[in-house]
Amino acid sequence: MSDDPVRDRTDDIMCATYRALCRHGHADLTMQDIADEWSKSKAALHYHYDTKRGLLLAFLEHLFESYTDCVTDPGEGDATDRLGALIDDALDPPGTAANRELRTALFEIRACAPHDDEFRARLERFDRYLHDEIERIVTEGVEAGVFRSDVDPETTATLLVTLVDGGHSRRIVLGDDGGVHTAIRAAIGDRLAGGIG
Repeated sequence: MSDDPVRDRTDDIMCATYRALCRHGHADLTMQDIADEWSKSKAALHYHYDTKRGLLLAFLEHLFESYTDCVTDPGEGDATDRLGALIDDALDPPGTAANRELRTALFEIRACAPHDDEFRARLERFDRYLHDEIERIVTEGVEAGVFRSDVDPETTATLLVTLVDGGHSRRIVLGDDGGVHTAIRAAIGDRLAGGIG
């Protein structure tokens, strides 16, 4: 426990939301499910969050903080190694690799984004963050002569984020983990010339 009871309570609610999403998915999730995981009353939960939607928006903010802690440029090695490590972490963030239930619930939330500007804005932050990390590494790799000089870092970053998103979708929808890492690494090697070991 920290010295900040508000932060501790928020963390407890976010952990309960995480567990409830894993257990029930997004579509069937209720405030009562989250309250049960929190071991508090539904009324106590409503004191902090008026609606399930509001709580899930806060959960995405909380998750973004964790994501940026786990999925980040390692900063060591050449651009090829750094980009490979970043992509690996984006495909399997540390601590979440085995959590299919949460991935499925987040996939369901993503399906709401076309109809909900606030969900879309929060989800776009994940993609923008990964895009910017990739673009920076690719730019440094081009400048260092590690990657081809004619590579466009912005377009490459957009492609790689799209491939990572597609890899997540494939796992969730088809249950197919095989080949995603290899295929993305091959695409990186083809695009940047030199490949990722």
